[in-house]
Amino acid sequence: MQTSAKKYLHKLRSDVEKRQRILGIDPGSRLTGFGVLDFEADNATYVASGTIRSIKGEFSERLKAIYNAVSELVSEYQPDVVAIESVFVHKNPGSALKLGHARSAAICATFQSNAVVYEYAPREIKLAVVGTGAASKEQVKHMVISILKLEGSPSADAADALATALCHGHQRRLSARLGKCAAITGLR
Repeated sequence: MQTSAKKYLHKLRSDVEKRQRILGIDPGSRLTGFGVLDFEADNATYVASGTIRSIKGEFSERLKAIYNAVSELVSEYQPDVVAIESVFVHKNPGSALKLGHARSAAICATFQSNAVVYEYAPREIKLAVVGTGAASKEQVKHMVISILKLEGSPSADAADALATALCHGHQRRLSARLGKCAAITGLR
Protein backbone atom coordinates (compact mmCIF):
# COMPACT_ATOMS: atom_id res chain seq x y z
CA MET A 1 0.00 0.00 0.00
CA GLN A 2 1.27 3.47 -0.83
CA THR A 3 2.50 5.71 1.98
CA SER A 4 -0.12 8.41 1.27
CA ALA A 5 -2.90 5.81 1.43
CA LYS A 6 -1.57 4.56 4.79
CA LYS A 7 -1.52 8.13 6.15
CA TYR A 8 -5.06 8.69 4.91
CA LEU A 9 -6.30 5.47 6.56
CA HIS A 10 -4.61 6.40 9.83
CA LYS A 11 -6.26 9.85 9.78
CA LEU A 12 -9.70 8.34 9.03
CA ARG A 13 -9.33 5.85 11.86
CA SER A 14 -8.23 8.48 14.36
CA ASP A 15 -11.00 10.89 13.30
CA VAL A 16 -13.70 8.27 13.87
CA GLU A 17 -12.14 6.95 17.07
CA LYS A 18 -11.86 10.33 18.79
CA ARG A 19 -14.88 11.58 20.67
CA GLN A 20 -17.17 13.91 18.78
CA ARG A 21 -20.02 15.75 20.47
CA ILE A 22 -23.06 16.26 18.25
CA LEU A 23 -25.92 18.66 18.94
CA GLY A 24 -29.00 17.53 17.01
CA ILE A 25 -31.75 20.07 16.40
CA ASP A 26 -35.33 19.47 15.25
CA PRO A 27 -36.44 23.04 14.53
CA GLY A 28 -39.96 24.35 14.98
CA SER A 29 -41.46 27.80 15.37
CA ARG A 30 -43.20 26.75 18.59
CA LEU A 31 -41.32 23.64 19.76
CA THR A 32 -37.67 23.00 18.91
CA GLY A 33 -36.20 19.69 19.98
CA PHE A 34 -32.55 19.27 20.90
CA GLY A 35 -30.39 16.26 21.63
CA VAL A 36 -26.74 15.99 22.58
CA LEU A 37 -24.77 12.80 21.91
CA ASP A 38 -21.12 11.84 22.24
CA PHE A 39 -19.82 9.55 19.51
CA GLU A 40 -16.65 7.57 19.95
CA ALA A 41 -15.90 4.99 17.26
CA ASP A 42 -19.23 3.19 16.77
CA ASN A 43 -20.65 4.06 20.19
CA ALA A 44 -23.22 6.76 20.79
CA THR A 45 -23.63 7.99 24.36
CA TYR A 46 -26.62 10.05 25.46
CA VAL A 47 -25.71 13.38 27.09
CA ALA A 48 -28.91 15.48 27.17
CA SER A 49 -32.14 16.27 25.35
CA GLY A 50 -35.20 18.42 25.67
CA THR A 51 -37.56 20.88 24.06
CA ILE A 52 -37.25 24.62 23.60
CA ARG A 53 -40.71 26.13 23.96
CA SER A 54 -41.30 29.34 22.04
CA ILE A 55 -45.07 29.46 22.16
CA LYS A 56 -45.85 32.91 23.53
CA GLY A 57 -45.46 36.31 21.94
CA GLU A 58 -45.00 37.66 18.47
CA PHE A 59 -43.14 35.58 15.91
CA SER A 60 -39.97 37.69 16.27
CA GLU A 61 -40.01 37.08 20.03
CA ARG A 62 -40.35 33.33 19.46
CA LEU A 63 -37.35 33.41 17.10
CA LYS A 64 -35.38 35.31 19.73
CA ALA A 65 -36.28 32.64 22.31
CA ILE A 66 -34.98 29.91 19.95
CA TYR A 67 -31.78 31.86 19.29
CA ASN A 68 -31.13 32.48 22.99
CA ALA A 69 -31.88 28.88 24.03
CA VAL A 70 -29.65 27.35 21.33
CA SER A 71 -26.89 29.84 22.23
CA GLU A 72 -27.07 28.59 25.83
CA LEU A 73 -26.97 24.95 24.68
CA VAL A 74 -23.90 25.60 22.52
CA SER A 75 -22.19 27.38 25.39
CA GLU A 76 -23.03 24.63 27.89
CA TYR A 77 -22.34 21.51 25.79
CA GLN A 78 -19.62 22.77 23.40
CA PRO A 79 -20.60 20.60 20.40
CA ASP A 80 -18.10 19.77 17.67
CA VAL A 81 -20.94 19.34 15.18
CA VAL A 82 -24.49 20.63 14.85
CA ALA A 83 -26.86 18.42 12.86
CA ILE A 84 -30.15 20.05 11.94
CA GLU A 85 -33.19 18.86 10.05
CA SER A 86 -33.72 20.64 6.73
CA VAL A 87 -36.97 22.32 5.71
CA PHE A 88 -39.54 20.46 3.70
CA VAL A 89 -42.74 21.78 2.14
CA HIS A 90 -45.64 19.42 2.59
CA LYS A 91 -48.95 21.25 2.28
CA ASN A 92 -48.55 24.72 3.71
CA PRO A 93 -45.83 26.98 2.27
CA GLY A 94 -46.44 29.50 5.09
CA SER A 95 -45.57 26.87 7.69
CA ALA A 96 -42.43 25.95 5.75
CA LEU A 97 -41.40 29.61 5.71
CA LYS A 98 -41.85 29.89 9.49
CA LEU A 99 -39.90 26.66 9.94
CA GLY A 100 -37.12 28.14 7.79
CA HIS A 101 -36.97 31.17 10.06
CA ALA A 102 -36.78 28.95 13.15
CA ARG A 103 -33.96 26.93 11.54
CA SER A 104 -32.10 30.13 10.74
CA ALA A 105 -32.41 31.36 14.32
CA ALA A 106 -31.04 28.03 15.60
CA ILE A 107 -28.20 27.92 13.06
CA CYS A 108 -27.17 31.52 13.72
CA ALA A 109 -27.00 30.74 17.44
CA THR A 110 -24.28 28.17 16.72
CA PHE A 111 -21.98 30.67 14.99
CA GLN A 112 -20.37 31.62 18.33
CA SER A 113 -18.71 28.21 18.39
CA ASN A 114 -16.40 26.35 16.05
CA ALA A 115 -19.02 23.68 15.43
CA VAL A 116 -19.59 22.56 11.85
CA VAL A 117 -23.24 22.57 10.75
CA TYR A 118 -24.71 19.69 8.72
CA GLU A 119 -28.25 19.48 7.36
CA TYR A 120 -30.25 16.31 6.85
CA ALA A 121 -33.60 15.77 5.15
CA PRO A 122 -36.35 14.22 7.32
CA ARG A 123 -36.46 11.08 5.12
CA GLU A 124 -32.67 10.73 5.39
CA ILE A 125 -32.85 10.89 9.20
CA LYS A 126 -35.65 8.31 9.37
CA LEU A 127 -33.78 6.02 6.99
CA ALA A 128 -30.59 6.23 9.09
CA VAL A 129 -32.36 5.50 12.39
CA VAL A 130 -35.32 3.29 11.49
CA GLY A 131 -34.33 1.81 8.14
CA THR A 132 -37.13 3.41 6.14
CA GLY A 133 -37.61 7.03 5.08
CA ALA A 134 -41.36 6.68 5.60
CA ALA A 135 -41.14 5.86 9.33
CA SER A 136 -43.65 7.39 11.74
CA LYS A 137 -42.70 9.65 14.65
CA GLU A 138 -43.51 6.77 17.00
CA GLN A 139 -41.14 4.43 15.15
CA VAL A 140 -38.36 7.04 15.27
CA LYS A 141 -38.90 7.55 18.99
CA HIS A 142 -38.90 3.79 19.64
CA MET A 143 -35.62 3.31 17.76
CA VAL A 144 -33.96 6.28 19.50
CA ILE A 145 -34.89 4.81 22.88
CA SER A 146 -33.63 1.39 21.80
CA ILE A 147 -30.37 2.52 20.18
CA LEU A 148 -29.41 4.83 23.04
CA LYS A 149 -30.76 2.46 25.73
CA LEU A 150 -32.70 5.29 27.34
CA GLU A 151 -34.56 4.57 30.55
CA GLY A 152 -37.11 7.33 30.01
CA SER A 153 -39.04 8.48 27.00
CA PRO A 154 -38.03 11.80 25.43
CA SER A 155 -40.64 14.11 23.94
CA ALA A 156 -41.36 13.64 20.23
CA ASP A 157 -39.33 16.75 19.34
CA ALA A 158 -36.37 15.70 21.51
CA ALA A 159 -36.49 12.19 20.00
CA ASP A 160 -36.38 13.71 16.49
CA ALA A 161 -33.38 15.83 17.50
CA LEU A 162 -31.59 12.78 18.93
CA ALA A 163 -32.39 10.94 15.67
CA THR A 164 -30.80 13.82 13.75
CA ALA A 165 -27.64 13.50 15.86
CA LEU A 166 -27.65 9.73 15.35
CA CYS A 167 -28.01 10.25 11.60
CA HIS A 168 -24.87 12.40 11.55
CA GLY A 169 -22.99 9.88 13.68
CA HIS A 170 -23.91 7.11 11.24
CA GLN A 171 -22.93 9.28 8.26
CA ARG A 172 -19.57 10.04 9.88
CA ARG A 173 -18.85 6.38 10.42
CA LEU A 174 -20.00 5.44 6.91
CA SER A 175 -17.86 8.18 5.32
CA ALA A 176 -14.82 6.90 7.18
CA ARG A 177 -15.47 3.32 6.03
CA LEU A 178 -16.01 4.40 2.42
CA GLY A 179 -12.85 6.48 2.59
CA LYS A 180 -10.97 3.44 3.88
CA CYS A 181 -12.19 1.37 0.94
CA ALA A 182 -11.21 4.14 -1.50
CA ALA A 183 -7.73 4.35 0.04
CA ILE A 184 -7.25 0.59 -0.15
CA THR A 185 -8.28 0.48 -3.80
CA GLY A 186 -6.08 3.43 -4.65
CA LEU A 187 -8.96 5.78 -5.50
CA ARG A 188 -7.69 8.33 -2.97
